[in-house]
Amino acid sequence: FTRLVLAYGRKVVKSTWLGLMLVFALIASSVVALVFMMLPLDYLPDGNRNFVFGRISVPPGYTREATLNFAQSMEDVARPLWEQPNPENLPHIDRFFFVAYNGGAFAGAATEDAGRIRELIPVLSEPVSKAPGARAFVTQASLFGRSVGGSRGILIDVMGPDYKTVEPAFRLIRRQVGELFPRKAGHQLRVRPSENAVSPELVVRPNPDALARAGVSARDFAQALDVYNDGILVREIPLRGELVELVLTSQTRETAKIEDIEDIPVIARDGSLVKVGQLAKVSIESAPNQLLRKAGRRTVTIQLRLHESIPLETAIAEINSKVIIPFNIDSNDGVRLELSGAADDLSKAWGAVQANVILAIAVIYLLLVVLLRSFVMPLIILITVPIAATGGMLALALLNLVMDQPLDMLTMLGFIILTGVVVNNAILMVEQTLWHFQHEGMGSVDAILEATRNRIRPIFMSTLTSLFGLLPLIVFPGAGSELYRGIGIVVFGGLLLSTVLVLFFIPPLIAVLMRRLKPQAPLGDMTEEMASPLSQTA
Repeated sequence: FTRLVLAYGRKVVKSTWLGLMLVFALIASSVVALVFMMLPLDYLPDGNRNFVFGRISVPPGYTREATLNFAQSMEDVARPLWEQPNPENLPHIDRFFFVAYNGGAFAGAATEDAGRIRELIPVLSEPVSKAPGARAFVTQASLFGRSVGGSRGILIDVMGPDYKTVEPAFRLIRRQVGELFPRKAGHQLRVRPSENAVSPELVVRPNPDALARAGVSARDFAQALDVYNDGILVREIPLRGELVELVLTSQTRETAKIEDIEDIPVIARDGSLVKVGQLAKVSIESAPNQLLRKAGRRTVTIQLRLHESIPLETAIAEINSKVIIPFNIDSNDGVRLELSGAADDLSKAWGAVQANVILAIAVIYLLLVVLLRSFVMPLIILITVPIAATGGMLALALLNLVMDQPLDMLTMLGFIILTGVVVNNAILMVEQTLWHFQHEGMGSVDAILEATRNRIRPIFMSTLTSLFGLLPLIVFPGAGSELYRGIGIVVFGGLLLSTVLVLFFIPPLIAVLMRRLKPQAPLGDMTEEMASPLSQTA
């Protein structure tokens, strides 16, 4: 191998155009391969936590006993899995619990074999899905997210002026998203706040024209309602060393009925009394028990939990192109759709990773400028970075032929690590070449070939040590393996490819620059001034 590299070096060092053409072809092919092999992005892995959590929502009007029956159905299908050794080849349950309350229930389970915990998801979902009107949202607990959707939960916020306009929109969006990501494929969908948990809501809608005629502002009208409702805080007064709230309220606060709201008096601008019923429309409507607002707008959130086989970036692009963009273009009633949750987190994290890679390359370049005393020589070394990135992406693609390993943000850390690791071999060759050229009086061709001959063995010894150290991260399974396997395979592939190719593109590039520039000795080497006696330098 050494003879092959030296023969190649003699050829390209003596022929400038041949060397430049080979280097250009190598770099161009690396960049093209990197672009075409780029996998869809993911946010964070869920991890292999030994816990499955399920939330059950039931239709309105169900009693606690009826809700308890839904949760009991989960326990009925789970009971054989902890009472019998191995029914139907399903995992043995180690722990199980459920809690039922008015409007829903939740349950959780853990298995003796942590690697088979995901097999419980369809087991616990099936009995609830058969019940009319009930919905179950069952997923493996995530290491990086407290919500039910974990780090793979996409939130679609349906925002509008009021619930009346939002309700038909979120039902349409839920149906469209359900068709794109069906439950049969392992995806899960739920609505927050739950459409099943509804209750009567008293709504007072002021009439702007009536308020203007009476000379009453919207703020004064709202304060008048608050006085007869819960009261309004006037101020806090000191009493016996403590602050006591002074609240203005009505004598009928505890005994007032809903029918009395329209008769609440409001003082008009001319001092006369008008009733609330004359200034506003009072109605009782059906609304969810929980109210969500974003930027002051009524919001219903559709939460999508993707199956592990679908990358987050792919799902986001599909939702944007087929659901959100067409809806926002056609909507004319003030209802808008926005993505949040893991979708928003992925966008921010990807931007941060790109900024960190650029910062790492800039810092490495500045350090190399100081070390090599040149603004051009460091550029030769930094060419190894895109080649190493191509090697990391190629290794990740090959690993996905054997097992699923997404390009998540933890895996992207491997590319940041590569920027600081792969430049070492190039630094060895460039620095050794400059040493022979400056201190041993060699010509540029001889200096390059001698540096290549001297550095092949150290480069491969250090690289093989690193590669064998990374193998356990890639090969061995176990707790946490999916968190660091991506980092290991990216560094492994990038280091392997850059180590081989650095011997083929560094010599011609150095030869071209040394013909046009006279490089200085690297900082830290023994220069003639440092080697001379102290009396001569004084």
